[in-house]
Amino acid sequence: MSFKRLCHWGPICVLGIIKLITWSMVHLIGMWWPPYLTLGGALHAAFFLSLAASTLYFFMQALLEGPGYVPQGWKPAEECDVQYLQYCTTCKGYKAPRSHHCRKCGHCIKKMDHHCPWINCCVGHNNHAYFTLFLISAVLGCLHASIVLSICLYHAIHRVWYLQYGDGTEPLIYVTLTTLLLSLLATGMAVGVVLAVGALLYLQMRSILRNRTTIEDWIVDKAACRRDERGLPQFRFPYDLGWRSNLRLVWSGHQYDGIHWPVREGHGQYDLTMEQKAQKADKAVRSRVYAAAATYSGRWLPFLQYPRAALGPPCSDEPRLPLRVGDRVKVTRHRRHWLFGEKVLSEQEAVGGLRGDRGWFPRAAATGLDTHTYTHTNTHTGKNKHKPD
Repeated sequence: MSFKRLCHWGPICVLGIIKLITWSMVHLIGMWWPPYLTLGGALHAAFFLSLAASTLYFFMQALLEGPGYVPQGWKPAEECDVQYLQYCTTCKGYKAPRSHHCRKCGHCIKKMDHHCPWINCCVGHNNHAYFTLFLISAVLGCLHASIVLSICLYHAIHRVWYLQYGDGTEPLIYVTLTTLLLSLLATGMAVGVVLAVGALLYLQMRSILRNRTTIEDWIVDKAACRRDERGLPQFRFPYDLGWRSNLRLVWSGHQYDGIHWPVREGHGQYDLTMEQKAQKADKAVRSRVYAAAATYSGRWLPFLQYPRAALGPPCSDEPRLPLRVGDRVKVTRHRRHWLFGEKVLSEQEAVGGLRGDRGWFPRAAATGLDTHTYTHTNTHTGKNKHKPD
C-alpha cells in the first residue's frame, strides 16, 4: 500500500520539487556564500539543508504512516450505542466518532481531515502531526530558498556589470542557459509553495488550535444554520478542550486510538455523530428525485453533448455519475448547470444495504420528478423512495 502511494503523480511531483529547489540552492550557494570558506557560510548552508531534510522526512512519514483506518466491521462496545452512529456499507461496520469514509482510499479514516493528492492518501489521526510538520518545514525552507535564489539570480544576471564596475567584493555567480532556466523554475516553485502551502498551513493550524478537522468545520457551520432555523439550542463542539490541550492531542496522537476521544465537560462521545445524522436526515427530506432523460457518459467536460455544462464544471474532484435513460437520482446539491446526487437502486440491487453510485451530472441530462408522481409510479422498486432512508 505504501509503495503504491509513493508511485502516484502527487508524491512524485513533491519529490521533484524538493530535489529541484535543493539542487538550485546547493549549486548557487557554493558561489554566493561558499560554506567551506567561512563559518557563517557553513551555518547558512547547514540551516537550509536541515530544512530540506526535515521537509523530506516529514513528507515521507506522512505518506508511509497513513491516516489510520477504522477496523473493518467495527462497532461500539455497547450495543445500544449503534443508534448514535452511521453505518458504512463499504466497510461493513459503523463509523467511529470523527471518522469518515474516503472513496479514494476505500476505507473509513480515523479523524479524517481531507484527502491530500500530494501524499496520495488522507490526512487523519495517525499522520496529522507529520503532515503539519511537513507543511511548516516546506514553507520555511521555500521562504529561505526564494530569498536566496532571487539574490543569486540577480548577481548572475548582472555578473558582467560587477566584473566591469564592481569593487571586487561582490560574489560572481556563473550560470549556463540550462542552470539559469532551472534556477528560475526553482525560484518560481519556491515562491508558489510559500503562498499556496502557507495558506494551507494557516488553515491547518487554525483547525488544530480548535481541534476541528476540515470536515468538522463544515458540520459545525451547518449545525449553526440548522439549529438557528429551527430555534434549537446552539451546537457546542464537544472536542474543543482549549488550545493547549488541542495541540497536545495532535502532537501526542499516539496516546489515543483514534476512536475514543476526550470531550468537554457536559458533553458525550456521540454528540457530533448525532448532529451528523440529523443533518443527513434533513438533507434527505430536502432532496429531490430526477429521472435521466438522456444518456451521460461520465466525461468531466462533455463539450459535444452538454456544452454549457462543460463550460461551467463544478470546482470539485468528486466523481461524475454516468447515466442511462430512465435512471433515477436523488439530488442533494445544485449548481447552475450541474447536479449532485445518488443513484436510486432497484429493489434487487439494494439487497444487502448497498448504496448507489454518487457524483455530478449535467442538469440538462435529467428532469425533476414531483413528489406525488415519484411516490406512486416508482418503476424501480414500487416503494415510496421519496421518504428518507
